Amino acid sequence: MFYKELEVAPNSVGLLFKKNVFQQELSAGIYKFSPWEKVHIISLSQKLRSVRVVNQEVLTADNIALRFSFYLAYKLDNTKLFVDNFGVEADNFAVAEQQIVAVAQVLLRQKIATFSSEKLNECRNDITDFKEEDFCNEVATLGLKIIKAQLIDITFPKSVQDLFSRVLESKIRATSELENARTAVATARALKNASELMKGDENIKFFQYLETITKIADKGKHTFVIGEVPTAKI
Repeated sequence: MFYKELEVAPNSVGLLFKKNVFQQELSAGIYKFSPWEKVHIISLSQKLRSVRVVNQEVLTADNIALRFSFYLAYKLDNTKLFVDNFGVEADNFAVAEQQIVAVAQVLLRQKIATFSSEKLNECRNDITDFKEEDFCNEVATLGLKIIKAQLIDITFPKSVQDLFSRVLESKIRATSELENARTAVATARALKNASELMKGDENIKFFQYLETITKIADKGKHTFVIGEVPTAKI
């Protein structure tokens, strides 16, 4: 008996249609049918797909225009739902990709627009990963699954970059000056404490007495009157 063979490619899922009516999903393999059956199989790849989107414009909360780029990785998740949304034409994945890119653009623009330019520069790492539940759920309604959603970079205008550099330089200088001031205060406090300790120390008084006698003797004055002679404590 003769059969006609229909194939589902590796790393793909097949949709079996009989008289143009969906019957079931098929895994990769070769399937045999009667030559008289009006059946056909549509194979859809389950491989990982990715797209990089660059130079997207947005305004921050303080009306600074900047550009951002992002990366998406996704794959087929629900074959029947995907076909219901995008059909079986050869460009169905291209159309689907345009749609998830549009969803990501809206999400990122909304996020970035809530920050001032300075705050965004400080918190940019906090929004790098935007694989959020609401975003993933919206993409899932298209029959796709988000594997990775990452903000690649944010580019500020040159004038704003220069301003950030000056602010950073000022902060570093202020930190250095504050540290120097703290060191000077600590040194002064230590000297003051040492001075207070030395005031009542008999040994210090004795050495000061000897130093005074030495200085007088160096001047050649061999007759002088002194008061009570301090004694060193040993």
